[in-house]
Amino acid sequence: MSNGGSSEQGELPDDSGEVRTGYVTQTHTGAVSWKEAIRDGEELGFDFVELYMDGASERTKVDINGVESAVAEAGLDLLVHLPFVDLEIGSPRAPVREGSVVELRGCIETAAEMGAEKAVLHPGTSARPPEWELDEISSTLLGSIRELHRFGADRGVEICAENLPGVPLTVHQFERVFENTEASMTFDTGHARVDGMDEAEMADFLREYAERVSHVHVNDSREARDEHVPTGSGTLDFETALAPLRDGWTGTVSAEVYTFDSDYLELSKRKLDGVL
Repeated sequence: MSNGGSSEQGELPDDSGEVRTGYVTQTHTGAVSWKEAIRDGEELGFDFVELYMDGASERTKVDINGVESAVAEAGLDLLVHLPFVDLEIGSPRAPVREGSVVELRGCIETAAEMGAEKAVLHPGTSARPPEWELDEISSTLLGSIRELHRFGADRGVEICAENLPGVPLTVHQFERVFENTEASMTFDTGHARVDGMDEAEMADFLREYAERVSHVHVNDSREARDEHVPTGSGTLDFETALAPLRDGWTGTVSAEVYTFDSDYLELSKRKLDGVL
């Protein structure tokens, strides 16, 4: 297990030279506990679990020592998905923005204490036209990303900002993150599809920004919607989309599947392993 130590973007903290796979837990719903999620990760042969830190598993409810011990005993690495539904790191209203950043700093602190090496961040905002244009709020949003990146780096947690579907920051706006912050990226295939990217374009993006993309969410769908169906049951051509990941890239890849049935997770892992 990695001990929360930071690594270079897109590289493993060791010399194995392999892509590690895991899955995003559904612990936030309360339908599955963090103990069950870690057990499933171990039994299915994943390399890590990505603990969703919201709802039933948000930072004040999760057992920090228990999670750290459980992933160590299971021989797994730990990533986390930071909360986002009610947080506004890009708000033009300072009290709203600052409160959201404070909460996320608390989550990152907890993630570090659990031994997490990466934290997925939604770099989004509900401030949008006609009231607010992206150019007006971009500096505020990017400033929050920079602050959270520095906070995470100081604690050995790599912040991986994710492209969002239809709202800032989409995959087409992500150059702003690359140019104005040092944060890594979580590339979400389903979100990119919602925003008009086909599989060849996804591959081109991953190839161009391989050094900045540290983490990938494999989010399958039957059409250009954010569906999260079991990997391989949708119509997204992952052989094409993820081709650059087979060319020496050494990051982490999560199957992001909305299911409580481990059979679908097992199938998703088999499909993902076949692609990678």
